[in-house]
Amino acid sequence: MVLRHARTARRSALVALGALVLAGLPYAAAADASPAEGPAPGAAQTLGADRPSPHLLSALQRDLKLNEEQASERLVNEAEAGTRAGRLRNSLGERYAGAWLRGTTAEDLTVATTDAQDVAAIEAEGATAQVVERSLTALRAAKEKLDAAAGRVSTADTPVWYVDVVKNQVVVQAVDQAAGAAFVEAAGVAGEDVGIRLAPERPRLLQDITGGDAYYINDSARCSVGFSVAQGSQGGFVTAGHCGRAGATTTGYDRTAQGTFQASEFPGRDMAWVATRSQWTPTPDVKAADGQEVQVSGSAQALVGASVCRSGSTTGWHCGVIEQHDASVRYPEGTVNGLTRTTVCAEPGDSGGPYVAGAQAQGVTSGGSGNCTSGGTTFFQPVNPILSQYGLTLVTASAQAAPAEQETGAQAWTAGRVYEAGATVTRDGVTYQCLQAHQAQGAWAPAGTPALWQRV
Repeated sequence: MVLRHARTARRSALVALGALVLAGLPYAAAADASPAEGPAPGAAQTLGADRPSPHLLSALQRDLKLNEEQASERLVNEAEAGTRAGRLRNSLGERYAGAWLRGTTAEDLTVATTDAQDVAAIEAEGATAQVVERSLTALRAAKEKLDAAAGRVSTADTPVWYVDVVKNQVVVQAVDQAAGAAFVEAAGVAGEDVGIRLAPERPRLLQDITGGDAYYINDSARCSVGFSVAQGSQGGFVTAGHCGRAGATTTGYDRTAQGTFQASEFPGRDMAWVATRSQWTPTPDVKAADGQEVQVSGSAQALVGASVCRSGSTTGWHCGVIEQHDASVRYPEGTVNGLTRTTVCAEPGDSGGPYVAGAQAQGVTSGGSGNCTSGGTTFFQPVNPILSQYGLTLVTASAQAAPAEQETGAQAWTAGRVYEAGATVTRDGVTYQCLQAHQAQGAWAPAGTPALWQRV
């Protein structure tokens, strides 16, 4: 018998959407369309934002105080904005200083630049332009100095640091001003306008019980399945690295033999993957409210300000927004780099569970502070670095479509490869540049996905 969690009937109806796009913005799909083939799909269609799970919509309404129409419109706007921000990132180059969303339905996309001459080009894409002092490259360079200093000095009282594109600063979260100032001085970035944010919280791992389908490590600790993956013909799932070390065995929600940790990293990063036995069948499902599921169709990285929802067995299904990418967090066990900071609440036991933005996989729960009664902050390990590090393919609903024929060559677009924003590939003799970080799906060849690729 196939040992799977019993699944209830799902997705009985899809939410019908009208023309829900960012106000005043042109349709993004037309550039690469062939007249014979008709218009290419827009960003919302490619990323599945136009057909969200009703359970995801329900959670967005509850946690972001939206009605159903606003929640639906927000998901579409977020998807469209990611493509537009990607186009501007590519055209601005080293002058690009980040992008973020504002507004109840994420209708306001802001793109920052270090050169006032870029304002007209930004506004032509329907975005608000903001001229700032430091480029995203400069901000990341400053953060790298903090990362290096964390290997030399204690960060117990400065447990979080990150690039804040909205403030055009690198921010250090500290328990007091003196601790923050000492860390900044040790990193040698005092003259680069690093902000210090005072907060008493010290992020901790949420380790005991975690969301998604529960699993047990060495018959003791319990964590949760993040997302189903495959490595060739071997199925499995990704999860948090602090849940188990390589070689640890797992049992499933029903306590039957399940799999073995193949690789794990923590601290440094908080990532791991488990190879499962043949009777466990990977699916694109993520547990949502009331025992229902949301299906993921890819892993396109959402922008700062976008909504995101988390599944956890302690506190269930909760939503919030993405505040920063590339945060470094100093847990008592050590520092983890490259996390994403969110306003989603969580409590001990929610570790390892999946985060989704619309139908796009984002990452797995690492840790946080606060709770789901008074509110809190959580951090997740992005999923794309896990897939890239371990050579894994995300199991998605879109993977059920016919795979694209592969080409050869160093720059040839390849299904299953993780591409960062700005990367270039060739396909059918044409060069494309990546707009949003994602793992390429078989149905997402560049010519047919202008939400993800720009012809150059």
